[in-house]
Amino acid sequence: MKDRKETAGFLQAAEAIGGKIGALLLELPENLRAETQEIGLRAGRPVTLICGKDVLFPDGWGGVRTHPMEGSPEISAADLAQTLHRLCGYSVYSYQEELREGFLTLRGGHRVGVAGTAVVQQGVVSGVREVSSLNIRLAREKHGCAAELLAGMGDAIGFGLLLAGPPAAGKTTLLRDLARQLSSGEHGRPRKVTVVDERCEIAGCWHGEPQNDVGICCDVLSGCPKAIGILQAARSLSPEFIFCDEVGTREEIDALSQGVNTGAALIATIHAGSLRELIARPQTAPLLQTGAFGTVVLLGSRERPGSIRGWYKAGDLLAQIAGTTAGNSGRELCRTSGVA
Repeated sequence: MKDRKETAGFLQAAEAIGGKIGALLLELPENLRAETQEIGLRAGRPVTLICGKDVLFPDGWGGVRTHPMEGSPEISAADLAQTLHRLCGYSVYSYQEELREGFLTLRGGHRVGVAGTAVVQQGVVSGVREVSSLNIRLAREKHGCAAELLAGMGDAIGFGLLLAGPPAAGKTTLLRDLARQLSSGEHGRPRKVTVVDERCEIAGCWHGEPQNDVGICCDVLSGCPKAIGILQAARSLSPEFIFCDEVGTREEIDALSQGVNTGAALIATIHAGSLRELIARPQTAPLLQTGAFGTVVLLGSRERPGSIRGWYKAGDLLAQIAGTTAGNSGRELCRTSGVA
């Protein structure tokens, strides 16, 4: 029997979806509810479930298939439009700010990615019409999942941390638990933390209240662009740690450079499927050159979310990028990091 907490997010999302699609999801067995990471709804196509590396299709009889079969439930464009209205509480207008960024946040911190025809005005996306798909990414809280990371970092956490990994490798889940543990004082005294939650994935605020546990001494700037939020946090909230997800634009890099000079430690994430990919990314060198990150941790794959593949000093990676340590393997860099 799965822990009720493991299935609560799925049930919450299924009830929010409602209608015949929600009913279809609620027929699924408990083990699938616990393992599902994403629910995909596409006009004219079957419902999909992402469970680790597997893509599964509900068959309409309480089971799933690895390939859709004839007669598998499909979603009509009308069903999809009705689902979106239901997820918005029948007030799509009130979610326009989020929708023009391609997402909306549900109670519980679940994020709904929205795809369709963009409405562009003066070169800026102002909304979405003719929605063609919805991707519901379930928020998973795993209390304690960052314990190994914090133990391995020790005092080095105060010099900044960049979490690298492929999609669905557990970057946001680790980020969330790091914020919770630091701000709740699970490793010493409680620390002041600010989360710049531009896409409402870390704290998942809904009507101003964090839906995910980010600790007792954590301030959240929800929906705030990272480049603005980092500086706002540093200037106004006096944090010891600033958290944000998926950094890399020129504006964000500039903000990190200024933020690190205020004395706050920066903890952020970047997409990279391997050490080679991380080194090759054009954003990596500018990010590390800010001095905001003393350590870089490379996470595992979708199959093992939250697992750690390697620890690296920022200086070692910069040297590798510059070619001064050409020929070093990721293992060698890891040994010289002095963090693991």
